[in-house]
Amino acid sequence: MNQLTKMALEMGPLILFFAANATTNLMTATAVFVAATIVALSVSYIIARTIPIMPLIGGAFVIVFGGLTLYLDDDLFIKIKPTIVNLLFAAILFGGLMAGKLFLKLVLESAFKATDEGWRILTWRWAIFFVVLAVINEVVWRNFSTDTWVAFKVWGIMPLTMVFGMAQVPVLMKYQLPEEEGGPAAS
Repeated sequence: MNQLTKMALEMGPLILFFAANATTNLMTATAVFVAATIVALSVSYIIARTIPIMPLIGGAFVIVFGGLTLYLDDDLFIKIKPTIVNLLFAAILFGGLMAGKLFLKLVLESAFKATDEGWRILTWRWAIFFVVLAVINEVVWRNFSTDTWVAFKVWGIMPLTMVFGMAQVPVLMKYQLPEEEGGPAAS
């Protein structure tokens, strides 16, 4: 699957959520979000015959918390979903560190090759960042309008995450393992 398709499948449901909220209301937007997430996960599976773990976990939370929002007619559930997801990711990363496991390495090792020390630093940083995102989500949904929360979820959290991720590049560069030389012998 090419990167553009992957990005569209991962970002598409969130952008549709934002657009539906801007033109209708949160309940309709939540229904669109749930449906678009199911479609995106299905298309991802059809194209790649697999669903990457992070979109699968995120999608499961969208379906469960979005479903609770719709079934109970209570927007609390969709608003606390980012808090719970971010705290879950943080707990998994912190738990892995305490158990001597580098779960971030397991997820990203195919994209980046780094020393265990580099993965440990990145794991600490991402775990703390997930806690910060959870706190920010709580502050925004509790103190601002629903429309502001939706806009921040789409246009605030994503840029923050991208900037934070790019700020980790020096760690990856410092602890990068050298490329494996050779490969299959040329005939």
